[in-house]
Amino acid sequence: MGATTLLPALFRYKAAADQDLIAATAALDAPGREDALHGILRVFNHVHVVDRIFRGHLAGEPHGYQATNTPETPTLAALRDAVRETDQWYIDYAGNLAPAALEQAIDFQFTDGKRGRMSREEILAHVLTHGNYHRGAIGRLLDLQSVPRPPDGLTGFLHRIEPRRREPA
Repeated sequence: MGATTLLPALFRYKAAADQDLIAATAALDAPGREDALHGILRVFNHVHVVDRIFRGHLAGEPHGYQATNTPETPTLAALRDAVRETDQWYIDYAGNLAPAALEQAIDFQFTDGKRGRMSREEILAHVLTHGNYHRGAIGRLLDLQSVPRPPDGLTGFLHRIEPRRREPA
């Protein structure tokens, strides 16, 4: 997998892992588990808001967020759909980005008012690693509720979408 195809593949992996984790979280949508569901939705919404903030930076458009989470907590269905749309945006963006553009620096302002500067490649890497970190935290919260967490690994994803990788060379 070359450098120009790695980022789109990583964003496809992120999108699949996000949707798998949201599907597992649906098990908490039951009486007596409202607090656990709310906690996971807050973490997942934070990831989504940060993804949207950096999407705005990459697109040169205002993102409209004042913080890295929203005061209201979305429903699981609303978050699932919003995450799917944003993940698809990143897949398309990474897939259409010219290699030379990866080095381009973008100046922006964090939600705390501090200035920042990152290359497009660094921003994309941040979005990927930030999501990975918080998916792990959500997985732990699912463990505490005895809800099986879905596998979340690049190797499993690659072999799932390309089963021929399991065949002998």
